[in-house]
Amino acid sequence: MVAVFTGAAFFLPLYLILVNVFKRGPDIVPHPAGLPAPPTLTNISAVLSRPDHLFWYGLINSAEITAISVTATTAISAMLGHYLARSRSPWAKATLVGMLCGLMIPSAVILTPITQVLNALGLMTTVLGLILVNIGYYVPFGVFVFMGFVKTIPLELEEAAQLDGAGRLRTFWQIVFPLLRPASASVMIFLGVWVWNDFLNPLIILGPANGTTVTVGIYRAIGEHQSDFGAVFALMFLATLPVLVMYLAFQKHFVKGLTGGATKG
Repeated sequence: MVAVFTGAAFFLPLYLILVNVFKRGPDIVPHPAGLPAPPTLTNISAVLSRPDHLFWYGLINSAEITAISVTATTAISAMLGHYLARSRSPWAKATLVGMLCGLMIPSAVILTPITQVLNALGLMTTVLGLILVNIGYYVPFGVFVFMGFVKTIPLELEEAAQLDGAGRLRTFWQIVFPLLRPASASVMIFLGVWVWNDFLNPLIILGPANGTTVTVGIYRAIGEHQSDFGAVFALMFLATLPVLVMYLAFQKHFVKGLTGGATKG
């Protein structure tokens, strides 16, 4: 019974978005939960053809920021996680503790010092600055996922590669990293969703006049005198499609990547 109630609570917002996307604007307020009769694509067309291209600009910026942030964070986390999992030095343990502390700090708490650092470096209101913030904040999570998975890989594979003359980087990228595919998929899904759905960091770091993302675009589309609720629901619907596609593409590796490091360590 509890599971059914919980599932219904999570499904209700999705249901409201789906039915109101294909409903005429005047029918949304009086019957928000009613089925669209007849269904229409007017709301989606209105969002895609806005004169200010709000959705398209947000889509391009979000895709660029998410792709670069996720790719760089995954690569850095995999290398650092491998090093920390194999190292026995005190510095490695100290680094691990520092990253654990970093995971406990909400991003909003450190937003003010982050903006001060970006201002000092001349990266405030730039896409590069936002990408660097994403990488720095999400690397600890990736490291912990990769560390658990690296411990399940036999050390003998790396030793055999080194005996054949392979260096540490070549051993990692050609021997170890291909075996980390499930963990990489899990990290990429989590990071992709978090970066794509992030609202506060893009709003503050990019600023109102230096670009927008899909989440900030939804915020800007909801004005004080907004009456076109159909367009707002359509914008929310279109903003969720990319992360849904990404999850479906990587879902077969998702659970395996999360549980792969639970058997050893």
